Amino acid sequence: MNGFALLVGRILLALIFVSAGWSKIGGFEGTQGYMESMGVPGVLLPLVILLELGGGLAIIVGLGTRTIAVLLALFCIASAVVFHTDFSQPMQSIMFMKNLAIAGGFLVLAASGPGGLSIDSKIGRNW
Repeated sequence: MNGFALLVGRILLALIFVSAGWSKIGGFEGTQGYMESMGVPGVLLPLVILLELGGGLAIIVGLGTRTIAVLLALFCIASAVVFHTDFSQPMQSIMFMKNLAIAGGFLVLAASGPGGLSIDSKIGRNW
């Protein structure tokens, strides 16, 4: 049961990032413009896509789980601070807290590891 719960948890945590990374490919210019309007260099967008899409897929299959989980947790916190601090707007407050909650989930995943239903487990890696 524990391995299955960790697998489902990994999938649920990662789906939002796979979806977001994929949509950024299709809306590259718009996303780049939005990033720049918020003071984030648009040249970082390919790295964001790699982390969201590639990192999300890695979490789903359980490859490099602990490392990727920490990176995604840090990404969630940074995104919350950069993009969601207009607390006069209730939706921004919700988005800020959502990012912190997801970061917490990734830190729990980093601490617990991916479980037995993962590539990390199959190849004997614990990173």
